[in-house]
Amino acid sequence: RALGEARGRDEARLASAMMQVCSQSTPEGSLWQVDANLRPEGRSGPLVRTLASHRAYYERWAKTWEFQALLKARPVAGDLKLGRAYVETLAPMVWQAAQRENFVADVQAMRRRVLENVPAGQANRQVKLGPGGLRDIEFAVQLLQLVHGRTDESLRSPATLTALAALSAGGDAADLAAAYRFLRRVEHLLQLQHLRRTHLLPEPGDERALRRLGRALRAAETGGTPADPAQRDPAQRNPAEYFTARWRQHSLQARRLHEKLFYRPLLNAVARLPGDAVRLTASAAAERLEALGYEDPAGALRHIEALTAGVSRRAAIQRTLLPVMLGWFADAAEPDAGLLAFRQVSDALGETPWYLRLLRDQTAVAERMAFVLASSRYVTGLLLRAPEAVAMLGDDAELMPRGRTALCDEALATVRRHGDAEAAVAAVRALRRRELLRIAVADLLGLIGVEETGEALTDVAAVTVTAALEAATRTIELEMRSPLPTRICVVAMGRFGGHELGYASDADVMFVHDPLPAAGADGDRGDGEATATRSAHAVAEEMRRLLARPAPDPPLRIDPDLRPEGRQGPLVRTLASYEAYYRRWSSPWEAQALLRAEPVAGDSGLGERFRALADGLRYPRGGVGAGAVREIRRIKARMEAERLPRGADPATHLKLGRGGLSDVEWVVQLLQLRHAHEVPGLRTTKTLTALAIAAEAGLVAQQDCMVLADAWRMATRIRDAVMLVRGRPSDTLPAGTRQLAAVARVLGYPPGDSGRLLDDQRRLARRARAVMERLFYG
Repeated sequence: RALGEARGRDEARLASAMMQVCSQSTPEGSLWQVDANLRPEGRSGPLVRTLASHRAYYERWAKTWEFQALLKARPVAGDLKLGRAYVETLAPMVWQAAQRENFVADVQAMRRRVLENVPAGQANRQVKLGPGGLRDIEFAVQLLQLVHGRTDESLRSPATLTALAALSAGGDAADLAAAYRFLRRVEHLLQLQHLRRTHLLPEPGDERALRRLGRALRAAETGGTPADPAQRDPAQRNPAEYFTARWRQHSLQARRLHEKLFYRPLLNAVARLPGDAVRLTASAAAERLEALGYEDPAGALRHIEALTAGVSRRAAIQRTLLPVMLGWFADAAEPDAGLLAFRQVSDALGETPWYLRLLRDQTAVAERMAFVLASSRYVTGLLLRAPEAVAMLGDDAELMPRGRTALCDEALATVRRHGDAEAAVAAVRALRRRELLRIAVADLLGLIGVEETGEALTDVAAVTVTAALEAATRTIELEMRSPLPTRICVVAMGRFGGHELGYASDADVMFVHDPLPAAGADGDRGDGEATATRSAHAVAEEMRRLLARPAPDPPLRIDPDLRPEGRQGPLVRTLASYEAYYRRWSSPWEAQALLRAEPVAGDSGLGERFRALADGLRYPRGGVGAGAVREIRRIKARMEAERLPRGADPATHLKLGRGGLSDVEWVVQLLQLRHAHEVPGLRTTKTLTALAIAAEAGLVAQQDCMVLADAWRMATRIRDAVMLVRGRPSDTLPAGTRQLAAVARVLGYPPGDSGRLLDDQRRLARRARAVMERLFYG
């Protein structure tokens, strides 16, 4: 054993000396830098290993990218017999790498590594690592070798151009080979000029350097024979323009690499295209799709066939679109769902002339469509109800949420055009669905933030309630054959009143009415007021029915449980009844609930009178007393103990868990109950606004304010993202790895970073809980 260790040290010294000899500077220059960082364990691993040690490492620990690196392994010096034994020993593992359990995740990680290695601001000047650079071509060729080389030995060449020729014998390979040769030539010219390793092109404004490069490139391409000046085009007459044009041409060819090598052969495998196009077998096509992240490659091939088969104009355009879109689906969280949804939308729009032309001519629209369809089941469901809404994807201005006033005008005009209340509200719900789609897409694309999303969703809900209230009122008046004998106001509560609705939120409301004088106002408790109350109740019930009835568009559930006495209390009360109840019976939690009360529909004068009534309760002169504070704390503790769903983790439940939404909101609401009488800015229904005002007033330290706000935003963003991804609500992060990864992608985390999402959520919640316990419980 000691002898073996001594030999190992000697071999390491020999290797180190060889590397030093090759790279040391001399009057004649240096040979080249020897880089051993692709060895097992990289820089942390031993410089020299035995063949048995190499085999053991690759059998147990190696990642996919390490097998990718071995594609180019060949012996070049020393004991060539040992070198051949090394290659023969590891080759079987290389050609089985595509069957590894984590192959797809590793492939995606490899693609990220290509981009992450590009220094900031240099992407468009990088011959090697930038978009359309050498690494793009090499990566794609090597991935295809890993996928198909295990059954086709002709693909097992370590040379990129040889492997490229074997993968595709058509014009695609010729174009890519030309791009590869051009990029290598440019790389060599750059390094000859600087006499060092470099892959960075001159700055776009460095005319002198570009001219030098253009002259050298033209000489290399023409063999040093200058072209007839009269026959040169303008770009050729100017060396800088000549180089720039050639660079753009070949870079664009390389950027289309995945279309040419990865995806177009998939179409040829299923579309029964005429001609001499190289075909993949069905099994080879399925293997390629699986390697790219499609879980059901057979299903994906059926969708591709359905979209591209035939000789129609539609099929021809799809054959142009799909090679690019398949790559975009593969880059998103759920490629299978994205491809299926794309087929469904395409089928729904049929031969609509503008649809495929829009996707073909506006790349950004097609890319956005692929991203949202492969990221969000919620958006897919909305889009399938109105596929023509695809048109809005091409314009950021079209995706920005519309203001409440404009929406309200449209919704009320829609109601007034329909004589039947059900038809009227169905049209309003279709309008709401269109606006939900607009908001969700803007959210997914990062055009609006979490607070803007909540505001926009609240505006849409308020407009929907306003329109439904008018339709319901008209229905009851027709049944009564007389005008309504009372004024009605709908008061938003909870997240609705706080302008903080999510995609899955109900509309928490209270119904207030005030009988007209002829119907028994001014305290009259006779038949007039009873009739007014019955009619107001009928309107409220009709409005709830219209918004909840089964229909193709999503319902808006009206939840009135925050009213006095909860479910046991009357659905509708007069303003005088509310005043009497709150004066005699209200408890601290009801004053707390009123902190987010805001009139949103119906009679505006009645709404303002209700607001004035609520202000006296939620912003009491001198603040709430010590007894009320103790009661609020007791209720909060009881809620934590009793309302958390069975089996839920208190550390990660987004609403009721430690550091969740409830913790932040109760801290803010207690501050409002105590100090809003003396700090006017606290008289708001919005959580984050009130929190910021509290910090400005010195009621909360700025650091505590930031901790609470960050936790609130994170929990709200996650709840919205879960709804977008799954199409159904949840107050916890998904347990499944794939859905968790999809949520993380929607939230802007890079692929493979879903673990960081969990860490961030737990860290923010833990900090918010510590602040909450200090500020709320004292």
